[in-house]
Amino acid sequence: MDAQLLAFVAVAAGMVALPGADFTVVVRNALVSRRSGLATAVGVAGGLLVHTALAVAGLAAVLVTMPVLFRTVQLLGGAYVLYLGLSGLYAMRRRAVAGAGAEEGPADRAPSGHGRSLRQGFLTNALNPKAPVLFLSLLPQFVPDGSPPLPRTLLLASVVVLLALVWFPAVALLVDRLGRWLRRPRTARAIEGGSGTALTALGLVLVTGPLLH
Repeated sequence: MDAQLLAFVAVAAGMVALPGADFTVVVRNALVSRRSGLATAVGVAGGLLVHTALAVAGLAAVLVTMPVLFRTVQLLGGAYVLYLGLSGLYAMRRRAVAGAGAEEGPADRAPSGHGRSLRQGFLTNALNPKAPVLFLSLLPQFVPDGSPPLPRTLLLASVVVLLALVWFPAVALLVDRLGRWLRRPRTARAIEGGSGTALTALGLVLVTGPLLH
């Protein structure tokens, strides 16, 4: 493994681990059950596969250089993240008004079915407009001069997906491991409220913010 690749792994690992919408959705669903959290984590990695394919095919460059198309993806991604945040806050508020928060179990807060958790993870990542910018700005920095760009880009993009397949399931398993404490009604409500607020804020930034490039 060459020095450039090792440096890329370190940089990419830090970026994958950086808390964001993916992290928040995985944590929220992992509070429901280990399988729900793991399904969400796999969905996030699946979303990264989309960005990998776009980067390798060169379509990400087209997306970034076309403001209208980029803005459309930005709005779609922001709207979806905003929907996740607001729906979580609404559900928490509804339970608080009904006075049932303390009696409900984790399953009552969860997306119904692991397929829905998988879809949430996938869409949260696939509709993230920052990902094409990340791939286009980061990957070329680690392609050695004179090296064929396509195989190297494919390798670097695959590293990002593999890191996601390690990191996000690990987060889900850790949340499940701490589940007995995290699922206490007061703690669960605080985490759910925090995740809903974070997702809502992230969605608003994407919907109302300027073009990232």
